[in-house]
Amino acid sequence: MPDSQTTHSAPIDADRLQAMMDAVEPFGGGEGGAMTRLTLSREDGLARDWLAAWFSANGFAPKVDAIGNQFGLLDLAGPDAPLVMVGSHIDSQPNGGRFDGTLGVLSACEAILAVRDALAQSGSTAACNFAVANWTNEEGARFQPSLLGSSVFTGAAELDWALDRRDGSGITVRDALADIGYAGTDTVRVPDALVELHIEGGPFLDRAGERFGAFTRFWGATKYRLAFIGRQAHTGPTPMAERKDALLAAAHVITGLKTLAGEHGLELHTSVGRLEVYPNSPNTVPGEAVLFIELRSGSPEVLEAAEDSLKSMIDDAAEAVGISYEVRSIDRRAAGRMDAGLIRLAERAAQARGTGTRHLDTIGGHDAVSLSAVCPAIVLAVPSVGGVIHHPTEYTRPEDQAFGTQILADMLMILATEGMAAIALEETPA
Repeated sequence: MPDSQTTHSAPIDADRLQAMMDAVEPFGGGEGGAMTRLTLSREDGLARDWLAAWFSANGFAPKVDAIGNQFGLLDLAGPDAPLVMVGSHIDSQPNGGRFDGTLGVLSACEAILAVRDALAQSGSTAACNFAVANWTNEEGARFQPSLLGSSVFTGAAELDWALDRRDGSGITVRDALADIGYAGTDTVRVPDALVELHIEGGPFLDRAGERFGAFTRFWGATKYRLAFIGRQAHTGPTPMAERKDALLAAAHVITGLKTLAGEHGLELHTSVGRLEVYPNSPNTVPGEAVLFIELRSGSPEVLEAAEDSLKSMIDDAAEAVGISYEVRSIDRRAAGRMDAGLIRLAERAAQARGTGTRHLDTIGGHDAVSLSAVCPAIVLAVPSVGGVIHHPTEYTRPEDQAFGTQILADMLMILATEGMAAIALEETPA
């Protein structure tokens, strides 16, 4: 099987990639590198419009499905050929960073262009078609759960249920899609493989001075939306012994989760990333406190044990304060592994560019995690300076963006010339 850099090189245009990054940044960009492009917001709609125009201008067929997932299809091999999907998301966290997700979508655009150009220059026939994907609500900041668009795409979530999710203002996904003009009707088939380039969002590549990695294992997650229900009262005259303070119970759980994580060492991450307090007045004992709780682990056993501990913790907190509670939703995502054939392909392409491939765990969720249930999938990683993510100072150097995009393009070039056999693993003799 040929593996030379010359045979499978698809040179990218780093300036063109940077120009795309610069073009999308104003849609939600703010001071100091901040990015607030919540899914299906006006800013997200403008970024989607830019991407749709780019698809049309560059020969990609734009498609939008019923949950608003946005695709650009490039037919290079005919309707019966395999489909390789590449991409990520362009929604962000509030006051987040500019690279999380966006780099994955725009690197997909650039890498596929590079492959098309290389094939045209060599006169080669493509063995597969390509599609850029921009998934809806990857971040889960405005609507919960996260990975909503890719979960509907794979059948893990029902469309109507997803469309009925509401944000903090009571707006549904259905209405938000209609507001920005992305309530689509197109159908896009499940790809034969999915590749997602992403910033690492962790410190390992940057600390080691390494340029490229692959997430080979993804952690599982259990997410609770929990409401403690107390009784609203005046903070002045109401005797301390008679207060039913929902926020006090929440505090017990928040501190307990920190202790719980310490009991499992590096194998468990816990958090309460969002807390909604009602009526949220300085001189009123809170009558309700809603916690968005996360447990994350690469071990199913650790995750199960942590959830059991959480349940006991909730019971104890409610009893200590003398109030009740409701578990309003639970979202579970299983731990697993990325496709071994795509890992091998990433290593092959990186080696041809003179670099190794660090194997990493992804603790955060990615759309490729959803897709891994229905097709071979992988997330590639480029360095995050200081390991920062979900913050305005999130930064990946232009040369690292370009290098990761180049390896991505070379991987796609191998698939375009060798077909899906390039990721088929040889059977091990019994």
